[in-house]
Amino acid sequence: MDILKKIIEAKRKELRGLKQKKPVSLLERMPAFQSPVISLEERFRKGGSNGIIAEFKRRSPSKGIINDVASVTEVVSAYQQFGAAAVSVLTDKEFFGGSSEDLIAARSVLQIPLLRKEFIIDEYQVIEAKAMGADLILLIAACLTKEEVWKLSRTAVGLGMEVLLELHDEKELEHICTDTVHIGINNRNLNSFSVDIERSLLMAEKIPSEKFRIAESGISRPEQIGVFSKHGYDGFLIGENFMKEENPGEAFRNFAGQIKEVLQ
Repeated sequence: MDILKKIIEAKRKELRGLKQKKPVSLLERMPAFQSPVISLEERFRKGGSNGIIAEFKRRSPSKGIINDVASVTEVVSAYQQFGAAAVSVLTDKEFFGGSSEDLIAARSVLQIPLLRKEFIIDEYQVIEAKAMGADLILLIAACLTKEEVWKLSRTAVGLGMEVLLELHDEKELEHICTDTVHIGINNRNLNSFSVDIERSLLMAEKIPSEKFRIAESGISRPEQIGVFSKHGYDGFLIGENFMKEENPGEAFRNFAGQIKEVLQ
């Protein structure tokens, strides 16, 4: 069984317990559920951002522990301070060491868009994301049908949130719909977790021009940002490159400074 299938099987089991422990009626009473959403779309349209969606990530199935000592509030505060367009927080516990508490903690210190990075397969998780304080959610085409993407996207937009739809190859382009404003191209194959940095470049011209393009995974050099920008990318989701360092916030600051030189 490939890694993605293992994750989705575990997620289905996890959801059965969550729905009993914390029903939708309880989620809808949480303070953040009524809070206004901060729009990444508006942030991109205004310009002036370096486009980086900086990620807080404790570990991964392919790399194991990346950073299990960093404080989520300290790291994401630094991301915000040094110019991130948005912040992404992993909430999957079994495979990535994340938690809902990480996202809630991040929300408490952020005034920029917050992405819930999760393997979302059920409307319950969309409602849960809003209750945690997320501004946008990730939907992964590789583990959803076209109809599921459309349904989950409609739910998210109905709650005021935005959607980042992650694709990996051409056959997933049909998952794009009106409500998927942001389209991410993952350089990492979620079945094998191997990385091919050329993936985003090959897919760039296939994404509808009205969508915001976001390159994901395997980005480690400022020069890569310059190449992606020339191919029409608006955003760049980067996590491991910062989180592997002893001080992720300082690593982000240095990287952001180098990007300014590249994009001049």
